[in-house]
Amino acid sequence: MWRLEREGYYFKIYDESKNIEGYFAPEYGEIYPEDKANEVIEEMHKKHEKIKGGYMMLPLVKFGIFDEGKEMNLDYLVKKLEDVNNRISLWHSLLMNKGVQRYKITVSHTDHDMLSITLELIFASPVALEKIQLHNELGKILDSIHQEGLL
Repeated sequence: MWRLEREGYYFKIYDESKNIEGYFAPEYGEIYPEDKANEVIEEMHKKHEKIKGGYMMLPLVKFGIFDEGKEMNLDYLVKKLEDVNNRISLWHSLLMNKGVQRYKITVSHTDHDMLSITLELIFASPVALEKIQLHNELGKILDSIHQEGLL
């Protein structure tokens, strides 16, 4: 159901309809020398070195009210804010039920009408920097979030 495409330091996450659903940035650890980061990371990928986790950025909620010049009435605004509250409540329940404590919420860098959530992931055991193994590990998490209707 999910597809990963590497782009530099991170992976884009696509759904089965080829829509981008999020991003995964591996935690590469301390890289020395810092000025050789590109080469070191490229070598890590070539050797399929193992990582302990990383950061997955996903859409949290789209408001539908912050478009420049958008006119709306109070009924529309109330409905949109109720939808936002319901979606945030679903995310809150998911995070609490899964015991996720390390995350951050920011305004999306691609859409200022949306909030994104970045989850800090720590794998049960190190995972190779190899598309299939990362796909298997991230797929479990993405499937769980999808089952809750959040992707």
